[in-house]
Amino acid sequence: MTARPYILAETTWKTVKETGYQVVVLPWGATEAHNYHLPYGTDNYQCDHIAAEAARLAWEAGARVVVLPTIPFGVNTGQLDITLDMNLNPSTQLAILRDVTEVLARQGIPKLVVLNGHGGNDFRQMLRELQAQFPSVFLCAVNWYKAADRGKFFTAPGDHADAMETSVMMHIEPGLVRPLAEAGDGKTKQFKIKAFREGWAWAQREWSQVTADTGTGDPSEATPEKGKAFFGAVTANLGRFLTELAAADPKAMYE
Repeated sequence: MTARPYILAETTWKTVKETGYQVVVLPWGATEAHNYHLPYGTDNYQCDHIAAEAARLAWEAGARVVVLPTIPFGVNTGQLDITLDMNLNPSTQLAILRDVTEVLARQGIPKLVVLNGHGGNDFRQMLRELQAQFPSVFLCAVNWYKAADRGKFFTAPGDHADAMETSVMMHIEPGLVRPLAEAGDGKTKQFKIKAFREGWAWAQREWSQVTADTGTGDPSEATPEKGKAFFGAVTANLGRFLTELAAADPKAMYE
């Protein structure tokens, strides 16, 4: 394997000390059940592949971007009774982010992107707090699964082990995807209270009460071809974003 200079885990000190990195990408996933047909590490595999491809596109466009190793555990407080769904509390995530940001601030690296691959993670309030503490580092977050319009590729709704995630995994890690005949239908129960259903009130979902197979969304329309197309759209958009961010002046971000 040839080392990729935009993947820190593959990069030597010689390359690092000679490169003026403009953007650091921190992928953040989760380790949790994904229906009967996808592996527990689905969010991490997706983060790894998407971060690498977006960084490659940005690097080839001249942006000096580097991707850190993926954080493999996310917030799973609604899934504590599902065996080996691993939980990091938001306060733990904040502590990790603070340490990472402090390293970048000390070393003069100007921008950090948290690339999120798990719906239970929400970094916005953490970044608000850290931005005030580390003004020399521009902080932002991206939910990769929102970086392209899924409606152009998939018809069935869903947000966990659904047709979109299944298709992406069929494209990037096909050997880890079980036959769709083994998958549950991803049928989910909805809140009885109307405000929660409509989205203007919020409470976390208790996963074992919501879904029998741990999936939320029917995966049956998934195909590798759809996964490749959606992956391509997402990484193209993210690559352009990283390129623009690398060139941007954090003190002149508005027009």
